[in-house]
Amino acid sequence: MSKSTSSPAAGGHHQDPLYNRVILHVVYWHDVPAAVVLQNGQKVPTLALQKYVAERAGRDSETVNPLARRPMPCRAVVNRRSDSFIGGILETAGDRRFLARVADFWAALPRTGASQVLYEGIMGALGYTKNKLPMLELARRMPLSRLVAVASREIPDDECLARYQALLLGIAGLLPSPRVGRYRWEDATEAWVGRLEKTWVAFGQTVTMAEDDWYSFKVRPSNLPRRRIAAMSYLLLRYRDEGLLAGLIYELEKVSPDNGRVGLERLLLISAEGYWGGNMDFCLPGGRVIPALLGESRADVVVVNVLLPFAVACGRANSRPELAEKASEMYRRYPVLAENTLEKHMRNQLGISRCLVNSARRQQGLIHVYQTLCSQGKCGECPLSRESY
Repeated sequence: MSKSTSSPAAGGHHQDPLYNRVILHVVYWHDVPAAVVLQNGQKVPTLALQKYVAERAGRDSETVNPLARRPMPCRAVVNRRSDSFIGGILETAGDRRFLARVADFWAALPRTGASQVLYEGIMGALGYTKNKLPMLELARRMPLSRLVAVASREIPDDECLARYQALLLGIAGLLPSPRVGRYRWEDATEAWVGRLEKTWVAFGQTVTMAEDDWYSFKVRPSNLPRRRIAAMSYLLLRYRDEGLLAGLIYELEKVSPDNGRVGLERLLLISAEGYWGGNMDFCLPGGRVIPALLGESRADVVVVNVLLPFAVACGRANSRPELAEKASEMYRRYPVLAENTLEKHMRNQLGISRCLVNSARRQQGLIHVYQTLCSQGKCGECPLSRESY
């Protein structure tokens, strides 16, 4: 079933093969007379809720304007509030979101193990919005312990990297081997891909994810799943000797809170290297400028959503209050990240300027307010909609 306010044609979703399993399209306002036709040619019936809502409210459905909305109570109050009042609410909400993540990591530590928890957290964050769940599934199918086991110190770095990428991309179902005939491994530019194929065959794995499990439709080239998986392989190679957990925590402890953003980003940035320095994807050469496998924007997201809350949970679990306090302080002082679509929507809804959302903490607050209140229809419980707080 698919839900929206109007026809999916405006967003082009009906042309996405991933929507071929939709059996009913539910809308508020049926703005087009024709049925929805999916990418596979199947027609999907549409259920319009407008008239039912109108009847229940005791109004004639033909007089209802589906675009008319009552004024947002939060916007009316925000217009009468000071910047310090709004900023304080956002920071409180941001702290709650951060502590919720700490609690999730804390609960996962005893049953999953610290290294695997951190690994899964980073993989999920690398998946961005559309590929978060497939990346988490990949992390569970190919656990960190297995990757560590195939990377003994005796083998050179390039062989270690080939094993990481072959196992991760192979289990993900993203190696090009199922599409025989489209690639020529003897070409110099594709020699690395041929090496991955041979390495994968040598491991003898048979159970994999499907390529259809991954989203590539309307995904920016820099966020393509193969590039994000390649980024993880380079990150594992970087901390190969000490291990991902020990390496990142050790480096975090050395970072000064006064230089938190630069120092923490440095732990995660991965430039476009090797095969991925000249290709955006398999058999897809890049242009003059190839984006980093893991750039500053995504590194910031990993730091704020994974590394810092994980460090707090890890510090508390291991009786290291100084680590927990340092990670908490770094979060409170972390500068503003690149604005995403949800944050922009919330700013517009609240009627606040971008300069007011001047820290990662306040950005997290916007997301927390949306997820726990706005999206749940809990305007009456939101401090931004009250006359006093």
